[in-house]
Amino acid sequence: MVRLSFDENQVLTLIDRMVKKTVQMDLTWDWPCGVAYYGLTQAYKATGKDEYINLLKARVDEHIELGVSPAVPWNVNACAMGHCLIDLYEATDDETYWNLALSKTEYLRTKALRFADGVLQHTVSSKNDFPEQAWSDTLFMAAFFLLRMGVKMNDRAVIDDALNQYYYHIEYLQDPASGLWFHGYDNIHKDHMSGFFWARANAWAAYTMSRVGRTLPEPYLYPRYMDVDSSLRDQLAGLKPLQTEGGLWRTVLDDAESYEELSASAGITAAMLTRGNPLDSKAAQKAFDGLLANITEDGRLLNVSGGTAVMRDLESYRAISRKWTQGWGQGLGLAALSAAVINAKAASLR
Repeated sequence: MVRLSFDENQVLTLIDRMVKKTVQMDLTWDWPCGVAYYGLTQAYKATGKDEYINLLKARVDEHIELGVSPAVPWNVNACAMGHCLIDLYEATDDETYWNLALSKTEYLRTKALRFADGVLQHTVSSKNDFPEQAWSDTLFMAAFFLLRMGVKMNDRAVIDDALNQYYYHIEYLQDPASGLWFHGYDNIHKDHMSGFFWARANAWAAYTMSRVGRTLPEPYLYPRYMDVDSSLRDQLAGLKPLQTEGGLWRTVLDDAESYEELSASAGITAAMLTRGNPLDSKAAQKAFDGLLANITEDGRLLNVSGGTAVMRDLESYRAISRKWTQGWGQGLGLAALSAAVINAKAASLR
């Protein structure tokens, strides 16, 4: 287990502020909202505060009243909303949430664009957005969601599909030499396009891989879980030497002129805390301290880069704005804070 030194009351206060700020954001039914609301569910699980799940329920119900239903065309990114639907169903037993989650599962299994070995193509709309491209983002938006649904449904085919997504995204996106992940892969041209190690891509990969062993009963009975576990081990080992003096990671990991980026740093921190390797403790402590220093009094996570496509060149990555409060920053920040609280509670029981 990774053990951190922190003031639990301070962290619980920050979680509360971040939750309140996040539910005030007018986030539409799409991936920024999906990541943000996933963070709310992690806060609920860490604290047990019914207030948080009730705040989430109110916002999701508002979306449903405005027309979100199984009849709405989905895309891969919008399936990120499925995470909070699973948790709302578990908290309320309301079939409305479960039926929406099932519709997203059916879309991913039968309608979503795929290529090569059944790999989900990254899509952000109902169109063929990025032909035969795999992005690490898809692991959070779709593969991790499919895994959670497969386990809950006790459906081996859905579980295997989810694990196949992890396996092939590892094959396409992870650099064996460094352990780091590229932002995207183009199957038509057989390359990584501009070929940069974008930090948030690495956070999507690290965090969702860290959740596989926590989600899948008896994960060691699934051969492809072994690839996930080894991939995460090598990735975190490659990330630690790139940590800045402030404990964070830059938006292009190996570029000294890139700015420190907090959504990626939060996701990587959450991955270390979730994986639980004691050898990650020193890096996780530095990262956690850096994360706390970037949360405002009103619950905003600062220095979160805007939405980022696979950019053409290094300067374009450096130029992405980090001025605004973003749903993915709030969600990954809450995931990291919540993981620290959960770990502390587990340690106290030992």
